[in-house]
This record gives sequence, C-alpha cells and structure tokens, in this order.
Amino acid sequence: MDTLSATLPDTLGNPSSRALRLHDADDVAIARDALAAGTALAEFGALAVLNDIPAAHKIALRDIATGESIRRYGQIIGFATRDIAAGEHVHTHNLSIGSFERDYAYGSDLKRVDPPSAPLTFMGFRRADGRVATRNYIGVVSTVNCSATVTKRVAQHFAMPGALDDYPNVDGIVPITHSFGCCIDHNGEGIQQLRRTLGGYVKHANFAGVLVIGLGCEANQMGAMFVAQNVESGPAVVPLVMQELGGTQATIDAAIAAIDKMLPDANRAVREPLPVSHLNIALQCGGSDGYSGITANPALGAAVDLLVQHGGTAILSETPEIYGAEHLLTRRAVSREVGEKIVERIHWWEGYAEREKGSIDNNPTPGNKAGGLTTILEKSLGAVAKSGSTPLMGVYRYAEPVDTHGLVFMDAPGYDPMGATGQIASGANLVVFTTGRGSCFGAKPAPSIKLATNTKMYDRMRDDMDINCGDIMDGGVTVQEKGEEIFQAILRVASGEKSRSEALGVGDDEFVPWMIGAQM
Repeated sequence: MDTLSATLPDTLGNPSSRALRLHDADDVAIARDALAAGTALAEFGALAVLNDIPAAHKIALRDIATGESIRRYGQIIGFATRDIAAGEHVHTHNLSIGSFERDYAYGSDLKRVDPPSAPLTFMGFRRADGRVATRNYIGVVSTVNCSATVTKRVAQHFAMPGALDDYPNVDGIVPITHSFGCCIDHNGEGIQQLRRTLGGYVKHANFAGVLVIGLGCEANQMGAMFVAQNVESGPAVVPLVMQELGGTQATIDAAIAAIDKMLPDANRAVREPLPVSHLNIALQCGGSDGYSGITANPALGAAVDLLVQHGGTAILSETPEIYGAEHLLTRRAVSREVGEKIVERIHWWEGYAEREKGSIDNNPTPGNKAGGLTTILEKSLGAVAKSGSTPLMGVYRYAEPVDTHGLVFMDAPGYDPMGATGQIASGANLVVFTTGRGSCFGAKPAPSIKLATNTKMYDRMRDDMDINCGDIMDGGVTVQEKGEEIFQAILRVASGEKSRSEALGVGDDEFVPWMIGAQM
C-alpha cells in the first residue's frame, strides 16, 4: 500500500535515540534535537555526524553521488546537487527539486471504511433549513474594499463592553473584509471566484444572520453577486449600499439598526445533540518544520480517519503543498475521474509558475527551511499526511460548495489564510491547523484548533497552541493515540468549547480570498 500513512511508524522507537529513520528505503534520518559535529549515532552503526545539525534537519545515512535521488518517508524529496558524504547535513546547499515520473495508479490503494461501533454526536446548532453550525455569529460582509471601514466599525460597535450582554447565545459580530471587488473584468474568472467566496460566507451555517455592505459603483455589484450565488435578501440577509443610504455614517447607523433587529432571533438558537456527520473540517498547516510530517500531520490524519468513519467531511487543500505527493492521493481516489482532477490541477500550477517566471519549489518559506524542510516535495509529503488513509471522494475548485462526505480536496494556493478562506467558503465549520514554527491563526466564523509539532514550541507558545503533538517524538504517545485526542478535541470545540485562538479573539482579519485575473 503506497500511502504515506502506511510508511510512518505508529511509534517512533527509542526516544533516547538521537535521530529517526522513517522508512527502510530512506537515505536520510531526522535529528530529534540539535547534533554537534562528531556526534556518533549508535543506531546507525556509529555513524559520525560531520557538521552541526539543527533539530529536525536531515543527516545523510550513506554516501550519495551528485544527481542521485534522496528519499524520506520512502519517497523522493529531491536530488543531490553535489556529492554528499554519510553523516553530512542534507539541506538547501546540497539538495534540490528535480523531475521524476509519478505512478498515479488511480484507485489502487482504496481502503474500506467500516462503520463505527456506536454513533457519536456533538452539540451544534441546527438552522431552520437543516444546515448545522458549530458557532452562532452574525456576519458583516463587504462586497468591495471601499466598504471595509464601514464593515469594521459596525463590528467594533458591538464589540464594546456590554453590547451583547442581552444575547448570551450569540457568539459575536464578525467583519468579513478584503482588498478586492473592483477594477477587474466584470464577467471574468476572478470576479466569479470572488463572488463564490463571498457567497460561501454569506450562506455559511455559522452565521445566524448577515449584513452585506457595498459602496454602489464597484465591479462586484451586490445584485449580480446575489443572483450568481443564489442569495435572497430577507430578515437574515440584509443588503446595504453606501451611496444609496447617504455615505459612511448613515450606513453604519443603518447596519447597527439592522443587527439590533437580527439579535433576538439569533439568540433563540440553542445547541442540541447532532450527528458527527454534520462536521466539515478544514485541514491546514503553516509554519511547518521537519517534525510536521512525523508528529502533528499524521496524528491529524488519524483523527480524520475517525471523522470520516463517523460520516464527517475533511477538506485537504493548498495544491502547491501536495506537489510531488499527488500520486499518494490519486491512488486513494474513489474513481479515475476524481484522481485525474488532482493531476489536472497540478499541471495548471506547473503552467502558472512557468508563466509567472517562478518556481513551484519556492513554496517552502524561510521559516520552513530553518525548520528543516528543504524542497516542496518534502513539504508536500508531510502535508499530505493530514489526510489520513480513507478514499478521496471529490476534488473541488476554490470555494466551491462541498456536497459530499468523506475526504475531499479543494484547489488553493499554499498561503494558509487564503486556503482556509476557500475551505470555509466551501462549508467547513471548523479548522484544524498544524504548525511547527508557531503560526498564530484563527478564522472566524469557524473555530480553529492548533496542533504543535514539537514540545519546545508548544511550551513557548501555550497561549496559541491547543494540543502538543511533540510528545509523539518525545516518546510514550502513539500517532493513533494522539489522533484520538485530536478527534475528541474537535468534538468539544464543535460543541462550544473555545479554542486558544478564540480565547485570544483572533480571526477577524484572516479572511483572504484568492484573487485571480488582471487588475485594471
């Protein structure tokens, strides 16, 4: 079975060992902690470390000739750019991306998903139309950057002490603002995608009601957006146009009055036991490091397997971050058609990078590289581990409504807030975000759970991190055990327990739609 989850050990061996080999075919080991030059690695036949090796970085386990492929997780992560001696640090100075053939083997690794022994529930909100929410917000959505200030000031009014005291069942007022909406092709792909994204938020189950605020003369006309996204105005969706109402202050006053009318109805919402099949989880990783694909990502994958077993949905995303690992997904595709959609998106991104005179291998950030990740191939293999092992049921364009259960994929760039924005627009009602460097992330209206890949960062950033997955590397906790812990945390947060980012109030400024097309 050629899936990444099948190559990763459930336990990571003796925690006193200095380095970890993840697969018998690997050419490198991963340093558990920083290693000084001259350190002898007894677990590899007293191999001597030739250079100082930072924690989570790679050590060559054999002599590697220029041009040879180098494997981690049993998969190719790049090619040697010069001769590398056993014991040498392997990183950007001697390893780079290269071309090689993938065997897509569509559907060859399909895994049967057995039903759970007992169904589980969480405490959610059921909307009148049957949609299910994990939070009970009111949203204020800008059609264009020109109405962003009005949108923010409306939300600020209700953030004042005591403003919502009479409405304990309302979680807050969320501003959804952005920097786009005008000077683009009125009928082009860019405005269609922006409308799809905004429409997904306007219709999101976690909003009990929504105000949509426009300037009036923008390319993203509110009426056209409502028609394109099948949005109907009414008591729970109120459109306001600044130029028609008389400007900034008049619109702020009208918006506050409209929300005052919404609040009593929104406050009537109460949580009730609902099947886990109503949960739709956005899978994200950011500020990754060399531990991400060993601890937090495979543990999240184990939680995803449990979620899917109970009928829930998980959305994997960020196409550049599956590049080089897409063959592990095509092998799990429920049909050849689904698998080919993944490959088509990969080819689109290759062409896009070429047109922009860039490299898809630029995706690992300086922070990723400092954390031990060298190429996009290596980063992608770790990122795909978030998806677990169940069948890939569908592939969606950015912000398209997800209309199937199980594991699915949504096309998006590798920028975390942009990917999460699309996933939430697609229907995700909760986000689980793994990080090795320490991303401080939230994404209202969906609560965000953050998983730390290593104990040192978790201890340093406890205010931001919900769960420490570093104890997998430290020893004593298996990937499966940590996956169960994550799954239980998902159920608690979905039922109303505040995540760390929610407690800090993070999430009002993380709406970042993927804007494509020329700006005129």
